[in-house]
Amino acid sequence: MTAPSARTPTVTGLADSAIAALRSHHEDLAARVRGFDDDDLARESGASEWPVAQVLSHLGGGAEITLAGLQATAAGGERPGRDFNGAVWDRWNAMTPQEQAEEFLAANEALVSAFANLDSSARRDIRIDLGFLPFPADLALFSGMRLNEAALHGWDVRVAFDTDAALPASEAAIALDLLTGPLSFLLGFQAKTDILDGRQVTVRVVTTNPDRVHGLILRDKAELGDETENADAVLTTPAEAFVRLLAGRLGPAHTPDAVTLTGDSVTLDQLRTVFPGY
Repeated sequence: MTAPSARTPTVTGLADSAIAALRSHHEDLAARVRGFDDDDLARESGASEWPVAQVLSHLGGGAEITLAGLQATAAGGERPGRDFNGAVWDRWNAMTPQEQAEEFLAANEALVSAFANLDSSARRDIRIDLGFLPFPADLALFSGMRLNEAALHGWDVRVAFDTDAALPASEAAIALDLLTGPLSFLLGFQAKTDILDGRQVTVRVVTTNPDRVHGLILRDKAELGDETENADAVLTTPAEAFVRLLAGRLGPAHTPDAVTLTGDSVTLDQLRTVFPGY
């Protein structure tokens, strides 16, 4: 179930797509952020208990930490450790909301530019120690993790101003490539399948924009891969809404009418509970 399908791009192709998407995402979000006033930054975001400014602070601090790891590895050194990360978060948390917004713009631009400036050999060969995986990450995994976080937290910002906000279809497509490829391990961390009381549930997921069919298996851990036979339920959904479901961002107020679930083995509310988000 976790092996990439025939349609999954190569590692280098995934990295190229993720990096291009990071640039597009930054340009869109930055254009919005530049116009935010104090009231805008204080709005409740799509992330639980965070105002918009705190989401930008999280993205900005994360960009700074990610850039430090990328630069250290490219220079042949070691990734900065926990002390560095803690100091970064302390500094960002001490900023005013306006400072968080302004510094986000600079930090995210620096990271996106650093990714874009990697030459073809670096994109192919670089390996980055993330500290929590038993192997170093290639660029598809590393840039993909940043895109996954940026896309979801970008939605957290946009939904503060538009209840019907959706992930761009291009980002949703890359996210599905990543979640069925190098980021497949994330579902094991995100899913809380114990609410199913030991039952194994298989869901045939039919997405639109892009049009794809996936199999979602819920057992001790969640797995997402190619179409599964004899599914217990069928979820038909825009791809972007499915990506948000897996990240705990498909609450009833933000669920498109096009999302439908058939079958008696699991409900949409149960799936929301399995994927509570972060």
